[in-house]
Amino acid sequence: MNEKLQKIKEDALEKIRTAQDMNALNDIRVSVLGKKGVLTEIMKSMKTIPPKDRPAFGKLVNSTREEIEANMEQMKKDLAQRARKLQLRSEVIDVTLPAKRNSLGHLHPNSIALEEVERIFVGMGYEVIDGPEIEKDYYNFEALNIPANHPAKDEQDTFYITKDLLLRTQTSGVQVHTMEKEKLPIRMIAPGRVFRADELDATHSPVFHQIEGLVIDKNVTFADLKGTLAEFARQLFGEGTRVKFRPHHFPFTEPSAEMDVTCFKCGGKGCRVCKGEGWIEILGCGMVHPHVLEMSGIDPNEYQGFAFGVGLERIAMLKYEIDDMHNMYENDIRFLKQF
Repeated sequence: MNEKLQKIKEDALEKIRTAQDMNALNDIRVSVLGKKGVLTEIMKSMKTIPPKDRPAFGKLVNSTREEIEANMEQMKKDLAQRARKLQLRSEVIDVTLPAKRNSLGHLHPNSIALEEVERIFVGMGYEVIDGPEIEKDYYNFEALNIPANHPAKDEQDTFYITKDLLLRTQTSGVQVHTMEKEKLPIRMIAPGRVFRADELDATHSPVFHQIEGLVIDKNVTFADLKGTLAEFARQLFGEGTRVKFRPHHFPFTEPSAEMDVTCFKCGGKGCRVCKGEGWIEILGCGMVHPHVLEMSGIDPNEYQGFAFGVGLERIAMLKYEIDDMHNMYENDIRFLKQF
């Protein structure tokens, strides 16, 4: 039995000495010292030993156990130290190397253009107002003088959620909310995302952004509209920018017009940006229709107003000479960094 115990000790110490990691060491502990380990089995066979020899045998088993455990503890420390050295070697830092630069994002052309437009109008005393993207049919159409049977309602290819709820096709509904709730006079712009079932191409998208503007006050005339938009164009495109107004029709304004600006690239001489015409259409505008004022509870005999609307993507594409709207929504940092 003593020889068997000596063999168990020698085998265990050899395995401990050659253990490569903590998992191997734990396997040795279980196989030798565990409940079903070989040393535990030796202890169970003590009943076969004569009573007078049992104390000596028990002492020998305990000393063997203690020697194995001491060796295991020492090897555990050695393995931990070895692992630490490997970790430090693999994680060494060369402080003389240049630091890694973080890859930063960049403002989107739309964001840059919107900030500039807001800066211009806030400087004129306008307030920036937000509104819901899911709108009632009344605010998106009817309150803007576009009843159910009006042809303009069909032209906008609206995304309807229910019969009375839709994804707004324009931010003009924010103007109606403002006229109903705010005190007069009103000077505001309403930038925001709008939705129309347009075919996707280089200049159209089902989702785009508009900036609508509104002024309501006493004695407001078309001359005020022209002066405001001319100043806006000069600040946006440069001091030498000239504007011209062409008659047009919008259901919610009367009279209505479209405004062109001299090409900021060629100064009106004709180039690729303006397609050789020297002028670029930039926005629609007009005097607020008296019926629109009445529906919002404003007396058209006492107050007048003007409104205008411009596409944010159009401004960004013209200002930064972007040919394809798709480039603005592909999140390519190389494209965005150009601006």
